Amino acid sequence: MSNPDLPPLREVIAAHGLIATKALGQNFLFDEQLLARIAAVPGKLAGQDVLEVGPGPGGLTRALLRAGANVTAIEMDRRCLPALAELAEAFPGQLRVIEGDALKIVPEELFDGPYAIVANLPYNVGTALFTGWLSGEQWPPRWSSLTLMFQQEVAIRIVGTPADPGTYGRLAVLSQWRATPRIAMKVHRSAFTPPPKVMSAIIHVVPGEAPEGVSARTLARLTEAAFGQRRKMLRQSLKGLPGALAALERVGIASERRAETVSVEEFVAVAREMSRKV
Repeated sequence: MSNPDLPPLREVIAAHGLIATKALGQNFLFDEQLLARIAAVPGKLAGQDVLEVGPGPGGLTRALLRAGANVTAIEMDRRCLPALAELAEAFPGQLRVIEGDALKIVPEELFDGPYAIVANLPYNVGTALFTGWLSGEQWPPRWSSLTLMFQQEVAIRIVGTPADPGTYGRLAVLSQWRATPRIAMKVHRSAFTPPPKVMSAIIHVVPGEAPEGVSARTLARLTEAAFGQRRKMLRQSLKGLPGALAALERVGIASERRAETVSVEEFVAVAREMSRKV
């Protein structure tokens, strides 16, 4: 494992004339100790394949490379490619850079075996990427863990429970029904350049056992309908979803309840009933 002497990130950014672009949801992290802590969250990465989305000038990338990971980085900002090319030269054989939109790339096509995903996700596409990685009927997924930077309010929603209806919603159900998310660490807004208006947090997710007899697509449709009108009773929000109200009755959930009071396990039970071949 190589550990070359690299110039400070601020010098790299200055040398390449890089400025964080709001349109791409960019905020750069310069604190290399903090970046090393983030790279340590998923555990030992030496020799492991890692997917990174939105590496920018490569701050987190260099931390992952120093940890011994084999990194595939997807970057759509061409301005950052020369800085990433320099990193690839400094860590021979460890870094592959793909220019493109991560929303249009299938990670499974990039790796032969399991891989971890570690990324300081661009704020404007973070949730869409996250829910995409959690979706699909095939489980367990090829990814071994997700270590992702989110706005803190989004991170809180991912780990939310009915005990706090202000943060519990569809994102929590989709995150928790067959995986275990936790907030690994919080990151102050002052750590970024430019500082965002909100605080951030690192979410770590590991896949778990998928409940038997439950279609991921059915659960997605159920939660979309239930939380799409979260202030209404379930009998109203679910009336347009075929089989949902009958499934509620079969599992003993009162239709007068609202979505934010229904636990992950209860949503799974309803989705299982809806998924049954009648």
